[in-house]
Amino acid sequence: MALDLRLQVKLSQQLVMTPQLQQAIKLLQLSRMELVDVVTEELAENPLLEEGVETKEEREEETANLEVEAISTTEVTPEQEVKAESEGMNDIDWQTYLEGYSLNSSDTRNSYEDHEDRPSYESLLTKQESLKDHLMWQLSLSSFTAAERLAAAEIIGNLDDIGYLHASLEEMVEISGLEMEVFESALMRIQQFDPAGVACRNLQECLLLQLDRMALSDSLAATILRDFIVELENRKYPIIAKALKISLDDVFNAVKLISGLDPRPGRAYNQEDVHYISPDIFVHKVGDEYVVTQNDDGLPNLRINSFYRNALTDSKTVDKKAGEYIQEKMRSAVWLIKSIHQRQRTIYKVTKSIVKFQRKFFDHGIEYLKPLVLRDVADDIEMHESTVSRVTTNKYVQTPQGLFELKYFFNSGINTADGNSIASESVKSRIKEIISEENPKKPYSDQKIVALLAGQDINIARRTVTKYREMLGFGSSTERKRLF
Repeated sequence: MALDLRLQVKLSQQLVMTPQLQQAIKLLQLSRMELVDVVTEELAENPLLEEGVETKEEREEETANLEVEAISTTEVTPEQEVKAESEGMNDIDWQTYLEGYSLNSSDTRNSYEDHEDRPSYESLLTKQESLKDHLMWQLSLSSFTAAERLAAAEIIGNLDDIGYLHASLEEMVEISGLEMEVFESALMRIQQFDPAGVACRNLQECLLLQLDRMALSDSLAATILRDFIVELENRKYPIIAKALKISLDDVFNAVKLISGLDPRPGRAYNQEDVHYISPDIFVHKVGDEYVVTQNDDGLPNLRINSFYRNALTDSKTVDKKAGEYIQEKMRSAVWLIKSIHQRQRTIYKVTKSIVKFQRKFFDHGIEYLKPLVLRDVADDIEMHESTVSRVTTNKYVQTPQGLFELKYFFNSGINTADGNSIASESVKSRIKEIISEENPKKPYSDQKIVALLAGQDINIARRTVTKYREMLGFGSSTERKRLF
């Protein structure tokens, strides 16, 4: 069969993601803080964008205040005329303006007679000291040999955030080329640094180092840590008492001492900054109805710069190349403003729909949270499920019941004995309530929690209880048991 070449025309349709549509989708899934960063960046890059001015009432009030000030100034010195001369601008030392402004207090002026003696603005800034910084500071004040100092710096660099050393000495010896004896000596010296228990390789060593710092290396607690760590972890105190031929009360006293030690010695130096959540939307109860309002605080009110808008209307004053640049930036600015407005409207619609579906939750609390899926809200507001998913990601709503992420209201359902369904979050809340009310000396097993939930008409498997319990951060009944 012969082969030949042919040209064939084919007409087809396909969906193309334009840059504008990609930007709209990107803005839709951004959190509030990320949106502020994007808008700030666009304000810096696009000269056609500017933040909106104050309202008409604020502008009229400000104008009236300025007129009053102008009248009072005229009455005091009518013969003087205030002029804004530009010649004096060159006399200002803008390089040191920030320092002079920041240090212009009476105490600072008295302390530094010469301007050159003042500390720089950057020298007044502080940052939180990390664990590695704290250990390196102690290393600089200690008498180490040159080789030990290199080995100590290598060890400190391999510590994690809570102060544990996970890299083996053999690995560090191979990388650095130093002797094993040097690393062992350096490690022993670092383990004497503050905080107690730092540079340990496991929990047992960490706690023993802290007991040694307390001069309790020969105590009963140290003996239990050295010889009965497995029994201690599993709370098998009678086995420990029988093996050591001591009373159970003595074991309890030793365990009390051990429980007071810090298993994460470096935690205090690596605490993350607290990030406060600003809600994207509010739900207020007014009478018997719930009102949804947008939170526009902190979001720049964007508008098109009037100077460039007027320049486009007057084509005689703008050449072709500049006009094309302004047109491009104009389209980008307008599309950004429209995308932000569309994002806000979509969040509003989704929240209104959630309030409609979860009305009992807003009235009575988490026990009345209903099972809800993305499709329910998507069908209600006539949007795609993926759009609802993007809108509910990293978006928060302030309600009469507290602050929640929008995704919190979407959860699977669990059947009850009467044929209805209950939200999984409600089941988690009931498990948390059961565990918080249990006797710490006789905590409930997972099977017992299943029986207690069954008494509340909630049929749930034991493995599901185990999963929810672990998600809530609770240990097993053995781990939760407290004998003293």
